Amino acid sequence: MAGANTLEFTEDNYDTEVKGSDVPVLVDFWATWCPPCKMLAPIVDEIADESVGKLKVGKVDTDASPNIRDSFGINSIPTLVLLKAGEEVERIVGFMPKRDILSKLEPHLA
Repeated sequence: MAGANTLEFTEDNYDTEVKGSDVPVLVDFWATWCPPCKMLAPIVDEIADESVGKLKVGKVDTDASPNIRDSFGINSIPTLVLLKAGEEVERIVGFMPKRDILSKLEPHLA
């Protein structure tokens, strides 16, 4: 379940929401059966809530959207991918504490 400022990216809205975004986009690749994904979810929601206006945050269910998953070559989850102007600029694989995630994202958000 996504937070108030966390979007659900699907194969139907991906191009509009992600490729057409005028702010950087953080995509959380996850699945319902993935325990580390469930641990990461509240952290991703917090980042979304704290970054309104400067970062768009959304989740891609890798089982429901295999074409998006495959286009990024996602082999393990959770994986966070930061995109600027539709191009990948950062990738974080596996669970990581919030401060470590932010330290990887912040250079791209200035």
